[in-house]
Amino acid sequence: MKRSLAVAGAAVLLLAGCGTSGSSEPEAAGGGSATIDYWLWDTAQQPQYQACADAFHKANPQYNVKITQYGWDDYWSTLTTAFVSGTAPDVFTGHLSRYPEFAAQGQLMPIDDFVAKDKVDLSIYQDGLADLWVTKEGKRYGLPKDFDTVAVIYNTKMLKDAGIKPEEMSKLSWNPQDGGTYEKVIARLTVDKNGKRGDEPGFDKTKVATYGIGSNGSGGGFGQTEWSMYTMSNGWQYGDQNPWPTKFNYADPKFKETIKWFTGLIEKGYMPSLDIVNSGVGMIDSYGAGKYAMVTEGSWNTKTFFSLKDVKSGIAPTPIGPTGKRASLFNGLADNITASTDNPEASWAWVKFLASPACQEEIVAKQATVFPAIKTATAKAEQAFADAGIDVKAFTVHVDEGTTHLAPIAEHWADITATMTETMEAIFSFKSDVNALDQANETVNGLFG
Repeated sequence: MKRSLAVAGAAVLLLAGCGTSGSSEPEAAGGGSATIDYWLWDTAQQPQYQACADAFHKANPQYNVKITQYGWDDYWSTLTTAFVSGTAPDVFTGHLSRYPEFAAQGQLMPIDDFVAKDKVDLSIYQDGLADLWVTKEGKRYGLPKDFDTVAVIYNTKMLKDAGIKPEEMSKLSWNPQDGGTYEKVIARLTVDKNGKRGDEPGFDKTKVATYGIGSNGSGGGFGQTEWSMYTMSNGWQYGDQNPWPTKFNYADPKFKETIKWFTGLIEKGYMPSLDIVNSGVGMIDSYGAGKYAMVTEGSWNTKTFFSLKDVKSGIAPTPIGPTGKRASLFNGLADNITASTDNPEASWAWVKFLASPACQEEIVAKQATVFPAIKTATAKAEQAFADAGIDVKAFTVHVDEGTTHLAPIAEHWADITATMTETMEAIFSFKSDVNALDQANETVNGLFG
């Protein structure tokens, strides 16, 4: 869900196009010139959307796009403030966990009429992605721009030193009883300060030099890169339906046993404690410093990991679970138009372009940063990554084999997140056991009446 832990904290302002042919004044009713304010949060993706903005301006010289980039945390607080003050951008990169609340507050402009008028073909996108941007009331607020899945990124030297072959990594399986071959690899990759491995006699779990697997934290109620791949491959689902569940399943025995196994890795010394994770050093930096031998991460950060100095990485798919299949959340972004925009026609033209082959296939796919949402662009993106020396099939195998699970879209997500973050952090810090999920689940379901 975070979609980039490597983003910069400061805002960077860039102007797309020539910057002089357009006007900052509102668009005329007949379709005059306009400057479109566009916000995004990911520094890694900013260059490709700058390129899309340049191409858009060339095709539509009456429109300019002004791009503002914020860090993840600043982005949402600044956007919320902008809604209140009336200074929100015309268009901004939306998120599945945020847009339902914005839509319910009347902050977003539905695009159904535009989609129908311009006969936008929704079948060109990866299956299910377009449906995620339609509210319970049937209003559409976005067109898919990309998709992401989760995989295991590992340090190839540490893997070799542990005597593990790369081909073994694609065949790993796990279970909540003993962790399976997946936990055996995690234990083998864990090394204490005396050089003892996690599977060797004398291993000191209180003095770990390198953890077999890193952590992003407790995962709150979503756990996209933390625990979702395990819970879902154990046969668990977030709610009774998706999108718009009316009942959540955090008290399900399958969820409980999965979280108990996963937090057990901390007790065994194979995974860092929550205190270490929250110490201020991020997962990417810890991996780069050799503190973690492998991590589970989203495809959007692939290039960042492979750009780390003095670390050579490989990618393996998530492990096969008790269901006999592996699993990954299938998430994606879209661009939302602010309801208060003075430039609805220009904003729609930009959103449509961002969701088109001209942007996704011809520009985004070739940048080897994310996977575009358009189906035919996936192969181009894979090739671009391959040209950069990165084999990303461990991410796309979920699409090929049908082991993706759509990210949950729900009302009251902010309240769900608050309850589940508090509960999961208590469990991960061993202040509570997994039975605390019973009360948390009752609180969450109470939100739905």
